[in-house]
Amino acid sequence: MISVVVLGAGNVGTHLCRAINDAKNLRLVQWYNRSESNNSTENTAIEKCYNLDDLASADVYIIAVSDSAIKQLSDDFPFKNKLVVHTSGSVSMRFLNPKNRRGVFYPLQTFSKKATLDFKNVPICIESTDKKDRNTLKFIANALGSPAYLINSEQRQALHLTAVFVNNFTNQLYRIAHELTDDKGLDFEILKPLILETAKKVQYLSPYMAQTGPAKRHDKKTIKTHLKLLETHPNYKALYNQLTKSIQKTHG
Repeated sequence: MISVVVLGAGNVGTHLCRAINDAKNLRLVQWYNRSESNNSTENTAIEKCYNLDDLASADVYIIAVSDSAIKQLSDDFPFKNKLVVHTSGSVSMRFLNPKNRRGVFYPLQTFSKKATLDFKNVPICIESTDKKDRNTLKFIANALGSPAYLINSEQRQALHLTAVFVNNFTNQLYRIAHELTDDKGLDFEILKPLILETAKKVQYLSPYMAQTGPAKRHDKKTIKTHLKLLETHPNYKALYNQLTKSIQKTHG
């Protein structure tokens, strides 16, 4: 049984607490957050902590806070020689204070507090300086039902970059589409089957092979019509042009 303390009550910290608390062979000892209001509505059976001096003893301390707060939080820990990991995709492991054993436990997934999430669909990217600690982190990932991958910092940062493309940027395109459908009195729901089918295709086709549309076909007439429709949205028009050129460059 591995004991864990989670620090942070944001999207990642909240989901990790829920999953660890429900997992066999893991014991969520404590949940730390500097603000009492953030995690007060969660499971009342979970012990909460709001002062670093009151942190309980545990095998692993998982820091799930904003990237800018990781270093200071690890500096302020009132103990030494414990396994301390963060969940960031872009912060180097060296930003953790070396007074403790350092590692990374990066869940490669999008998190929203109100959304349910099965950790079987959450790959965990693991990094540490010690083989024994890597095995501990892999054990935690497996206990959550997650696939575990041993990667280095450079690979993790590249993964985080690609995740921004396939998730954050894609979601912004959904938001733009939502706005454009609203402008014409259309229901965004009509696009959801297309969104799902596009996501399904890249499960068995490469993105290169799955590409369709007027840009790939070099359909100048349709592209011209689309650009005219975007005259009142100059930022979206510029984005449409840029993405069109990117597709055309990829597909000759």
